[in-house]
Amino acid sequence: MKRIRLANLPTKIYRLDRLSGELGANIYIKRDDQTGSELSGNKVRKLEFETADALEKGCNLLITCGGIQSNHCRATVAAATILGMKSAVLLRISDTPPVKGNYFLDRLLGADVRFCNQDEYRYHRMEIMEEMARKYESEGYKPYIIPEGASNAIGTLGYYNCMQEILAQEKEMGITFNTVIVATGSGGTIAGLHLANELGNLGKRCIGMAVCDDVEYFTNISDNISNSAKSLLSQYLDTEDFSNAVLKRENIEINDKYVGIGYALSRPEELEFIRKIARLEGVILDPVYTGKAMYGLWNELQKDADPKTRIDPKDNILFIHTGGLYGLFPISETFPL
Repeated sequence: MKRIRLANLPTKIYRLDRLSGELGANIYIKRDDQTGSELSGNKVRKLEFETADALEKGCNLLITCGGIQSNHCRATVAAATILGMKSAVLLRISDTPPVKGNYFLDRLLGADVRFCNQDEYRYHRMEIMEEMARKYESEGYKPYIIPEGASNAIGTLGYYNCMQEILAQEKEMGITFNTVIVATGSGGTIAGLHLANELGNLGKRCIGMAVCDDVEYFTNISDNISNSAKSLLSQYLDTEDFSNAVLKRENIEINDKYVGIGYALSRPEELEFIRKIARLEGVILDPVYTGKAMYGLWNELQKDADPKTRIDPKDNILFIHTGGLYGLFPISETFPL
């Protein structure tokens, strides 16, 4: 498939020495939060494929959706602007939001913004985006709709590619990662890692730390996306035919024990943990995704963790930092500094 190079790749991998020492483990971090500045985070890997598909189809406007502090929406708006396209975002809100964080950047970068409530978003977001698309078509635009998190077959190829990048870095570093951990909020990132793990017979334990919903929800989504992406790979790759490959659904591992009180809602212990990691390693996690995912890793490395989900500290563990820095600023006053 065509791809537009938007991200600063490859992102670096290094060992978290002090955290590893505290836990008696071997923990590395992949800095996908450093894929860019306006484009920072994991979504730009997906957008490299989504935007290429949009431009190939002659589209000049990107429409997508997310929460008010959506990293994906901000990255999509930035990508559209960089490529000379118009952008529009459907943002889920409860109350009139302050113009801060990612929402501020959406506005600064020139996106059209439409709000919806929680129920409209959960049950009707695609209908609303299609309605938006019809409106823009009547104004002479050719819109392209990208789903929540760019989590579809095209977008997930970004994390199929990411696993290939990890394999190359393993060779350079002389290490093999047994366990790969990533925050999971829409399912596309873990689906791409699962796809690469299965097709390459890599034997890695890929864990999606859910930040909302549950195991069944994300297992279903990841299974559907990865199988759809497998079909795309079989269609576009000249070197290999994956059409008969079987992706094992039971190898999709989702841990939903660290959702906490809900999506984008933080407990005091989670904020305290973000502060701890910042002061221990100089790594800034975010409250929506990576803070909960790393907090899950910390807990699953403990001796008394549930044997079904426990992570072996003897493994070489890779934590993929998927970004989210801008989401910290709107809640800065809640941190225990």
